[in-house]
Amino acid sequence: MTEPNAPEKKPFLYVVVCACGIAGDVGKLITAAQERHWDVGVVATPQGLGFLDTEAIETRTGYPIRSAWRTPGELRPLPPADAIAVAPATFNTVNKWAAGISDTLALGILCEAYGMEIPTAVVPYLNAAQAAHPAYQQSLERLRGMGVLIGSYEPHKPKAGGGADRFRWEEALELLAPRLSARA
Repeated sequence: MTEPNAPEKKPFLYVVVCACGIAGDVGKLITAAQERHWDVGVVATPQGLGFLDTEAIETRTGYPIRSAWRTPGELRPLPPADAIAVAPATFNTVNKWAAGISDTLALGILCEAYGMEIPTAVVPYLNAAQAAHPAYQQSLERLRGMGVLIGSYEPHKPKAGGGADRFRWEEALELLAPRLSARA
């Protein structure tokens, strides 16, 4: 039973950020999630961390950005995830995740999410040459088979400056919404 004046617990969203040119715009996803009444914590790949304004994100979310494993006995800096949005997701992360490779904290969280039945959406951001590689399509199929929701970003032309203007940050939240309604 909740106390009458106790604040309502908001669902917690992990935003996993990978290393690519648009990663610095992750604030758009954070803002969209917070507007939908989510608390948000960011988990960055080790290379992705260099693309982020750590201070601004930590101020906005109220939580430290995670990118490394905790040491034994160290407290968990983020609450458990109710859902995960992987955006932007790189070719490397999609393929490693689908293969079950857990060599970074971000990948470890994603690999465990399947077994923990945490609703997960991924919005890949890559170029058409990478997307043409057979491993990528196989990885997407494996992730779909695991129940991961896949965004619709159309890969951009290689060496053409990317398609940042076409990347829909909020798509991850749109994909997750029906799954979360079903769990409520």
